[in-house]
Amino acid sequence: MAMVSKIPFQLTGRYAERNKWENLNGPGDSRVTGMKIIEDKGLVGAMSDKVVLITGVSSGMGPATVRALASTGATIFATARNLDKAKEALGSLLDTGRVHLLFMDQTDLSSVRACAEDFRRRSSKLNIVINNAGVMNTPEQRTKDGFELQLATNHLSHFLLFHLLRDLLLASTEPGFHSRVVNVSSSGHRYGPVRFDNLNLDGIYDGWAAYGQSKAANIYMANQIERLFGARGLHGYSLSPGSFFSPNLQKYSQEGIETAKGDQRMMKYFGSFEQACATSVFGAVSAELEGKGGLYLEGASVAGPVPPDGDVIEYGYGEWAFDREKEEKLWEVSRQMVGVE
Repeated sequence: MAMVSKIPFQLTGRYAERNKWENLNGPGDSRVTGMKIIEDKGLVGAMSDKVVLITGVSSGMGPATVRALASTGATIFATARNLDKAKEALGSLLDTGRVHLLFMDQTDLSSVRACAEDFRRRSSKLNIVINNAGVMNTPEQRTKDGFELQLATNHLSHFLLFHLLRDLLLASTEPGFHSRVVNVSSSGHRYGPVRFDNLNLDGIYDGWAAYGQSKAANIYMANQIERLFGARGLHGYSLSPGSFFSPNLQKYSQEGIETAKGDQRMMKYFGSFEQACATSVFGAVSAELEGKGGLYLEGASVAGPVPPDGDVIEYGYGEWAFDREKEEKLWEVSRQMVGVE
């Protein structure tokens, strides 16, 4: 007999029903894929005038995100640290003339700056940025810039990239399609808050706490983008893609993966890469989000707060996900850390 959650359902929108417990059955179940969203919205070949930038495309849900958005006819710039691996992952998409690879090492802010310059040489337009790249639960490390690895990779690199390309996003916004920044966060943002008094977690490092902090930062950044630029036609969204198996992302979390495989409830929540990318695609193109940012998305739907009795995989955002004072504080601290005005 299937277990049905008694927790109030936290998702709203066209695809919300598919995410209910009684409809879940693991990868390839009835949950929507990124490609299906493009088809449902009649966007196949319909966005040839749009330019999209996606980070982290060499593995995981990155290639699936590119494939779905490439079907719209948009011009896509995709970043990776390992270009050979990215070329293999994207395959024939690179032969279309509309998908272009850019090198970016997100552990090195000078590489982020070089990537932004490369992009600007190639395009004067930018409608959508999907900040997809990330690392998870890594051993304690510092980047060459002196920052904790997960905060630097998952948040600071994307924060800097946004600032370096912000003018293009603002200039490219249109009355019928406002520019969008889509930050791939995680339900893992609920693992821990942003530690403003010790962002590097010096002396108290824990891989999951660092991951949670970086993913909370993704949400704060999106919310602050909305607050600062929403009225000018530039909107910020954050999201959880849900659970999926990714050897590269989860290489430091094998014990947890083995535990998940033994948990029936958890396994039903896991999806395929094509399903995982659906929420990013939804955030990037959905007309129902037009002009409305500062939202946390999950299951290709708008999510509400996780209930107090929700478990680690329950839908919804955590208690510290929306906090104006902390969002504004992180924005200013991040500006100082990456050296932008």
